[in-house]
Amino acid sequence: MKNKAAKATISDVAKEARTGKTSVSRYLNGEFSALSDDLKQRIEAAISTLNYRPSQMARGLKRGRTRLIGLIIADITNPYSVDVLSGIESACRSHGFTLLMCNTNNEVDLEQYYLNLLNSYQVEGIVVNAVGMREEALSQLQKSLLPMVLIDRKIPDFACDVVGLDNHAAALQATEHLLSQGYRALLFISEPLGLVNTRLERIHAFHERMAQQPDLIAEHAEVKLDDETRMQQVLSEFYQRHQGAPCAVMAVNGALTLQVARALRRLNLNWGEQLGLLGFDELEWAELAGVGITTLKQPTWQIGYAALEQVISRIEGGDQPLQEQVFSGELVVRGSTQPIVR
Repeated sequence: MKNKAAKATISDVAKEARTGKTSVSRYLNGEFSALSDDLKQRIEAAISTLNYRPSQMARGLKRGRTRLIGLIIADITNPYSVDVLSGIESACRSHGFTLLMCNTNNEVDLEQYYLNLLNSYQVEGIVVNAVGMREEALSQLQKSLLPMVLIDRKIPDFACDVVGLDNHAAALQATEHLLSQGYRALLFISEPLGLVNTRLERIHAFHERMAQQPDLIAEHAEVKLDDETRMQQVLSEFYQRHQGAPCAVMAVNGALTLQVARALRRLNLNWGEQLGLLGFDELEWAELAGVGITTLKQPTWQIGYAALEQVISRIEGGDQPLQEQVFSGELVVRGSTQPIVR
Protein backbone atom coordinates (compact mmCIF):
# COMPACT_ATOMS: atom_id res chain seq x y z
CA MET A 1 0.00 0.00 0.00
CA LYS A 2 1.23 3.48 -0.88
CA ASN A 3 2.45 5.72 1.90
CA LYS A 4 -0.40 8.19 2.56
CA ALA A 5 2.15 10.98 3.14
CA ALA A 6 3.04 10.88 -0.57
CA LYS A 7 0.65 12.26 -3.15
CA ALA A 8 -1.34 9.45 -4.74
CA THR A 9 -1.69 9.13 -8.50
CA ILE A 10 -4.40 7.65 -10.67
CA SER A 11 -2.12 4.62 -11.17
CA ASP A 12 -1.99 4.13 -7.39
CA VAL A 13 -5.80 4.21 -7.22
CA ALA A 14 -6.08 1.67 -10.05
CA LYS A 15 -3.62 -0.67 -8.31
CA GLU A 16 -5.40 -0.32 -4.95
CA ALA A 17 -8.78 -1.00 -6.59
CA ARG A 18 -7.40 -3.91 -8.63
CA THR A 19 -8.47 -2.39 -11.95
CA GLY A 20 -7.11 -0.30 -14.81
CA LYS A 21 -6.60 3.47 -15.11
CA THR A 22 -9.36 3.68 -17.72
CA SER A 23 -11.96 2.50 -15.21
CA VAL A 24 -10.73 4.97 -12.60
CA SER A 25 -10.87 7.77 -15.17
CA ARG A 26 -14.44 6.84 -16.04
CA TYR A 27 -15.36 6.94 -12.35
CA LEU A 28 -13.80 10.37 -11.90
CA ASN A 29 -15.64 11.68 -14.97
CA GLY A 30 -18.98 10.40 -13.71
CA GLU A 31 -19.35 7.65 -16.34
CA PHE A 32 -20.84 5.25 -13.79
CA SER A 33 -22.98 3.33 -16.27
CA ALA A 34 -19.83 1.73 -17.70
CA LEU A 35 -18.83 0.35 -14.28
CA SER A 36 -20.24 -2.48 -12.16
CA ASP A 37 -21.43 -1.71 -8.65
CA ASP A 38 -18.58 -3.77 -7.19
CA LEU A 39 -15.98 -1.90 -9.25
CA LYS A 40 -17.41 1.49 -8.29
CA GLN A 41 -17.22 0.52 -4.61
CA ARG A 42 -13.60 -0.64 -4.95
CA ILE A 43 -12.57 2.59 -6.71
CA GLU A 44 -14.37 4.72 -4.13
CA ALA A 45 -12.70 2.82 -1.30
CA ALA A 46 -9.27 3.18 -2.95
CA ILE A 47 -9.73 6.93 -3.38
CA SER A 48 -10.67 7.25 0.28
CA THR A 49 -7.83 5.04 1.49
CA LEU A 50 -5.19 6.89 -0.53
CA ASN A 51 -6.76 10.32 0.04
CA TYR A 52 -6.51 10.80 -3.73
CA ARG A 53 -7.23 14.29 -5.08
CA PRO A 54 -7.37 14.55 -8.89
CA SER A 55 -5.71 17.56 -10.52
CA GLN A 56 -8.56 19.80 -11.62
CA MET A 57 -6.14 21.69 -13.88
CA ALA A 58 -5.04 18.53 -15.65
CA ARG A 59 -8.59 17.28 -16.07
CA GLY A 60 -9.68 20.64 -17.44
CA LEU A 61 -6.84 20.84 -19.93
CA LYS A 62 -7.65 17.33 -21.14
CA ARG A 63 -11.13 18.59 -22.02
CA GLY A 64 -9.83 21.83 -23.45
CA ARG A 65 -11.06 23.83 -20.42
CA THR A 66 -9.24 25.34 -17.45
CA ARG A 67 -12.20 27.07 -15.75
CA LEU A 68 -9.82 29.94 -14.98
CA ILE A 69 -10.69 33.63 -15.27
CA GLY A 70 -7.98 36.28 -15.19
CA LEU A 71 -8.44 39.67 -13.52
CA ILE A 72 -6.09 42.60 -14.07
CA ILE A 73 -6.97 45.32 -11.60
CA ALA A 74 -5.45 48.80 -11.41
CA ASP A 75 -5.16 49.25 -7.64
CA ILE A 76 -6.17 46.65 -5.08
CA THR A 77 -5.77 49.17 -2.24
CA ASN A 78 -8.65 51.24 -3.65
CA PRO A 79 -11.95 50.44 -1.86
CA TYR A 80 -13.67 50.60 -5.25
CA SER A 81 -11.44 47.80 -6.52
CA VAL A 82 -12.03 45.68 -3.40
CA ASP A 83 -15.82 45.85 -3.84
CA VAL A 84 -15.58 45.06 -7.56
CA LEU A 85 -13.31 42.11 -6.77
CA SER A 86 -15.87 40.80 -4.27
CA GLY A 87 -18.57 40.81 -6.95
CA ILE A 88 -16.32 39.05 -9.45
CA GLU A 89 -15.33 36.36 -6.94
CA SER A 90 -18.97 35.74 -6.05
CA ALA A 91 -19.88 35.29 -9.71
CA CYS A 92 -16.92 32.93 -10.20
CA ARG A 93 -18.12 30.73 -7.35
CA SER A 94 -21.68 30.71 -8.70
CA HIS A 95 -20.54 29.61 -12.16
CA GLY A 96 -17.76 27.20 -11.17
CA PHE A 97 -14.75 29.27 -12.23
CA THR A 98 -11.53 30.07 -10.37
CA LEU A 99 -10.17 33.63 -10.36
CA LEU A 100 -6.53 34.57 -10.90
CA MET A 101 -6.10 38.17 -9.72
CA CYS A 102 -3.22 40.43 -10.79
CA ASN A 103 -2.70 43.89 -9.25
CA THR A 104 -0.83 46.37 -11.48
CA ASN A 105 -0.60 49.06 -8.79
CA ASN A 106 -1.44 51.60 -11.53
CA GLU A 107 1.76 50.73 -13.44
CA VAL A 108 1.24 50.37 -17.19
CA ASP A 109 4.30 48.12 -17.66
CA LEU A 110 2.85 45.53 -15.29
CA GLU A 111 -0.25 45.16 -17.47
CA GLN A 112 1.80 43.63 -20.30
CA TYR A 113 3.57 41.32 -17.85
CA TYR A 114 0.33 40.05 -16.34
CA LEU A 115 -1.31 39.61 -19.75
CA ASN A 116 1.53 37.29 -20.72
CA LEU A 117 1.30 35.48 -17.39
CA LEU A 118 -2.45 34.91 -17.65
CA ASN A 119 -2.06 33.62 -21.19
CA SER A 120 0.50 31.11 -19.95
CA TYR A 121 -2.07 29.81 -17.47
CA GLN A 122 -4.53 29.42 -20.37
CA VAL A 123 -7.30 31.44 -18.76
CA GLU A 124 -10.59 31.18 -20.60
CA GLY A 125 -11.44 34.85 -20.23
CA ILE A 126 -10.21 38.05 -18.67
CA VAL A 127 -11.64 41.05 -16.81
CA VAL A 128 -9.59 44.25 -16.99
CA ASN A 129 -9.70 47.43 -14.93
CA ALA A 130 -7.08 49.14 -17.11
CA VAL A 131 -4.76 52.06 -16.48
CA GLY A 132 -3.81 52.73 -20.09
CA MET A 133 -2.68 49.72 -22.06
CA ARG A 134 0.00 50.25 -24.67
CA GLU A 135 -0.26 49.34 -28.34
CA GLU A 136 1.75 46.13 -27.91
CA ALA A 137 -0.61 44.77 -25.26
CA LEU A 138 -3.70 45.75 -27.23
CA SER A 139 -2.37 44.08 -30.36
CA GLN A 140 -1.68 40.91 -28.39
CA LEU A 141 -5.22 40.84 -27.00
CA GLN A 142 -6.81 41.41 -30.39
CA LYS A 143 -4.84 38.54 -31.93
CA SER A 144 -5.59 36.14 -29.07
CA LEU A 145 -9.37 36.60 -29.40
CA LEU A 146 -9.54 36.01 -25.65
CA PRO A 147 -13.01 36.86 -24.27
CA MET A 148 -12.56 40.08 -22.30
CA VAL A 149 -14.62 42.69 -20.46
CA LEU A 150 -13.40 46.08 -19.31
CA ILE A 151 -14.56 47.52 -15.99
CA ASP A 152 -14.88 51.23 -15.36
CA ARG A 153 -12.35 52.40 -17.96
CA LYS A 154 -12.52 52.15 -21.73
CA ILE A 155 -9.48 51.75 -23.98
CA PRO A 156 -9.44 54.13 -26.99
CA ASP A 157 -9.81 52.40 -30.37
CA PHE A 158 -10.27 48.98 -28.75
CA ALA A 159 -13.60 47.25 -29.34
CA CYS A 160 -14.65 45.38 -26.20
CA ASP A 161 -17.54 44.82 -23.81
CA VAL A 162 -17.57 47.41 -21.00
CA VAL A 163 -19.32 47.39 -17.62
CA GLY A 164 -19.36 50.39 -15.29
CA LEU A 165 -21.10 53.46 -13.92
CA ASP A 166 -23.16 55.80 -16.06
CA ASN A 167 -20.59 58.53 -15.46
CA HIS A 168 -22.39 61.27 -17.38
CA ALA A 169 -25.68 60.81 -15.52
CA ALA A 170 -23.91 60.44 -12.15
CA ALA A 171 -21.92 63.66 -12.60
CA LEU A 172 -25.05 65.54 -13.65
CA GLN A 173 -26.84 64.21 -10.58
CA ALA A 174 -24.02 65.29 -8.28
CA THR A 175 -23.74 68.75 -9.86
CA GLU A 176 -27.50 69.26 -9.77
CA HIS A 177 -27.56 68.40 -6.07
CA LEU A 178 -24.96 71.04 -5.23
CA LEU A 179 -26.84 73.66 -7.24
CA SER A 180 -30.14 72.75 -5.59
CA GLN A 181 -28.49 73.38 -2.22
CA GLY A 182 -27.68 76.92 -3.26
CA TYR A 183 -23.99 76.59 -4.18
CA ARG A 184 -22.98 78.83 -7.08
CA ALA A 185 -19.19 78.43 -7.34
CA LEU A 186 -18.12 74.83 -7.87
CA LEU A 187 -14.63 73.35 -8.10
CA PHE A 188 -14.27 69.92 -9.68
CA ILE A 189 -11.01 68.27 -8.60
CA SER A 190 -9.69 65.28 -10.52
CA GLU A 191 -6.47 63.40 -10.97
CA PRO A 192 -4.75 64.19 -14.30
CA LEU A 193 -7.36 63.42 -16.96
CA GLY A 194 -5.15 61.72 -19.54
CA LEU A 195 -7.27 59.27 -21.52
CA VAL A 196 -9.17 57.90 -18.51
CA ASN A 197 -12.75 57.97 -19.73
CA THR A 198 -14.36 58.00 -16.28
CA ARG A 199 -12.68 61.30 -15.42
CA LEU A 200 -13.32 62.77 -18.88
CA GLU A 201 -17.01 61.84 -18.85
CA ARG A 202 -17.57 63.24 -15.36
CA ILE A 203 -15.83 66.56 -16.01
CA HIS A 204 -17.65 66.94 -19.35
CA ALA A 205 -21.04 66.46 -17.68
CA PHE A 206 -20.06 68.93 -14.95
CA HIS A 207 -19.16 71.67 -17.45
CA GLU A 208 -22.21 70.86 -19.55
CA ARG A 209 -24.56 71.50 -16.62
CA MET A 210 -22.73 74.57 -15.33
CA ALA A 211 -22.74 76.20 -18.79
CA GLN A 212 -26.54 76.26 -18.75
CA GLN A 213 -26.52 79.20 -16.30
CA PRO A 214 -24.21 82.17 -16.99
CA ASP A 215 -24.21 83.26 -13.33
CA LEU A 216 -22.55 80.04 -12.17
CA ILE A 217 -18.81 79.67 -11.60
CA ALA A 218 -17.26 76.39 -12.76
CA GLU A 219 -13.61 75.57 -12.14
CA HIS A 220 -11.56 72.43 -12.67
CA ALA A 221 -8.19 71.50 -11.18
CA GLU A 222 -6.03 68.44 -11.78
CA VAL A 223 -4.10 67.22 -8.73
CA LYS A 224 -1.94 64.12 -8.52
CA LEU A 225 -2.87 61.72 -5.78
CA ASP A 226 -0.90 62.39 -2.58
CA ASP A 227 0.32 65.81 -3.77
CA GLU A 228 -0.82 67.44 -0.53
CA THR A 229 0.95 70.77 -1.13
CA ARG A 230 -0.76 71.31 -4.48
CA MET A 231 -4.12 70.22 -3.05
CA GLN A 232 -3.96 72.73 -0.21
CA GLN A 233 -2.95 75.49 -2.63
CA VAL A 234 -5.83 74.74 -5.02
CA LEU A 235 -8.42 74.64 -2.23
CA SER A 236 -7.13 77.73 -0.43
CA GLU A 237 -7.08 79.84 -3.59
CA PHE A 238 -10.53 78.66 -4.66
CA TYR A 239 -12.04 79.52 -1.28
CA GLN A 240 -10.35 82.93 -1.15
CA ARG A 241 -11.63 83.81 -4.63
CA HIS A 242 -15.25 82.93 -3.88
CA GLN A 243 -15.90 83.73 -0.22
CA GLY A 244 -18.68 86.03 -1.35
CA ALA A 245 -20.62 83.22 -2.99
CA PRO A 246 -21.63 79.80 -1.64
CA CYS A 247 -18.90 77.47 -2.94
CA ALA A 248 -18.43 73.72 -3.00
CA VAL A 249 -15.84 71.14 -4.03
CA MET A 250 -16.53 67.93 -5.92
CA ALA A 251 -13.87 65.15 -5.98
CA VAL A 252 -13.72 62.67 -8.87
CA ASN A 253 -13.15 59.52 -6.79
CA GLY A 254 -12.92 58.19 -3.25
CA ALA A 255 -9.14 58.39 -2.90
CA LEU A 256 -9.16 62.03 -3.96
CA THR A 257 -12.11 62.79 -1.65
CA LEU A 258 -10.01 61.66 1.31
CA GLN A 259 -7.15 63.87 0.14
CA VAL A 260 -9.48 66.86 -0.16
CA ALA A 261 -10.88 66.23 3.32
CA ARG A 262 -7.39 66.12 4.83
CA ALA A 263 -6.37 69.32 3.09
CA LEU A 264 -9.49 71.16 4.25
CA ARG A 265 -8.75 70.12 7.83
CA ARG A 266 -5.22 71.49 7.56
CA LEU A 267 -6.60 74.74 6.16
CA ASN A 268 -9.13 74.95 9.03
CA LEU A 269 -12.00 74.97 6.54
CA ASN A 270 -15.10 73.09 7.67
CA TRP A 271 -17.24 71.36 5.06
CA GLY A 272 -20.92 71.91 5.63
CA GLU A 273 -20.18 75.27 7.26
CA GLN A 274 -17.77 77.27 5.11
CA LEU A 275 -18.05 75.30 1.89
CA GLY A 276 -19.68 72.19 0.49
CA LEU A 277 -17.97 68.87 -0.27
CA LEU A 278 -19.15 65.97 -2.42
CA GLY A 279 -17.13 62.93 -3.51
CA PHE A 280 -17.63 60.08 -5.95
CA ASP A 281 -17.56 56.60 -4.36
CA GLU A 282 -19.06 55.66 -1.02
CA LEU A 283 -16.42 55.04 1.65
CA GLU A 284 -16.99 53.68 5.15
CA TRP A 285 -15.45 56.70 6.84
CA ALA A 286 -17.63 59.21 4.93
CA GLU A 287 -20.49 59.07 7.43
CA LEU A 288 -18.07 59.40 10.36
CA ALA A 289 -16.23 62.49 9.11
CA GLY A 290 -17.71 65.25 11.26
CA VAL A 291 -21.13 66.06 9.82
CA GLY A 292 -20.57 63.39 7.20
CA ILE A 293 -19.57 63.72 3.55
CA THR A 294 -22.10 63.47 0.73
CA THR A 295 -21.12 60.82 -1.79
CA LEU A 296 -22.15 59.45 -5.17
CA LYS A 297 -22.32 55.73 -4.43
CA GLN A 298 -21.52 53.23 -7.17
CA PRO A 299 -23.03 49.70 -7.23
CA THR A 300 -19.51 48.29 -7.30
CA TRP A 301 -20.35 44.72 -6.27
CA GLN A 302 -23.02 44.50 -8.97
CA ILE A 303 -20.61 45.92 -11.56
CA GLY A 304 -18.06 43.20 -10.77
CA TYR A 305 -20.67 40.44 -10.86
CA ALA A 306 -22.10 41.67 -14.17
CA ALA A 307 -18.63 41.90 -15.74
CA LEU A 308 -17.82 38.29 -14.88
CA GLU A 309 -21.17 37.07 -16.20
CA GLN A 310 -20.52 38.90 -19.48
CA VAL A 311 -17.13 37.20 -19.81
CA ILE A 312 -18.73 33.81 -19.22
CA SER A 313 -21.35 34.59 -21.86
CA ARG A 314 -18.57 35.21 -24.38
CA ILE A 315 -16.71 32.06 -23.30
CA GLU A 316 -19.84 30.02 -23.89
CA GLY A 317 -20.16 31.37 -27.42
CA GLY A 318 -22.39 34.41 -26.98
CA ASP A 319 -22.19 36.35 -30.25
CA GLN A 320 -24.34 39.35 -29.38
CA PRO A 321 -22.97 42.77 -30.46
CA LEU A 322 -20.41 44.36 -28.16
CA GLN A 323 -22.16 46.29 -25.44
CA GLU A 324 -21.59 48.87 -22.76
CA GLN A 325 -23.55 47.95 -19.65
CA VAL A 326 -23.96 50.94 -17.35
CA PHE A 327 -25.33 51.19 -13.83
CA SER A 328 -26.91 54.17 -12.10
CA GLY A 329 -25.29 55.76 -9.09
CA GLU A 330 -27.00 56.62 -5.80
CA LEU A 331 -26.62 60.00 -4.10
CA VAL A 332 -26.03 59.61 -0.36
CA VAL A 333 -26.71 63.04 1.13
CA ARG A 334 -24.98 64.06 4.36
CA GLY A 335 -24.14 67.27 6.18
CA SER A 336 -21.23 68.31 3.95
CA THR A 337 -23.63 69.65 1.33
CA GLN A 338 -26.17 71.36 3.56
CA PRO A 339 -27.07 74.86 2.33
CA ILE A 340 -24.51 77.49 3.33
CA VAL A 341 -25.97 80.42 5.26
CA ARG A 342 -24.27 83.71 4.42
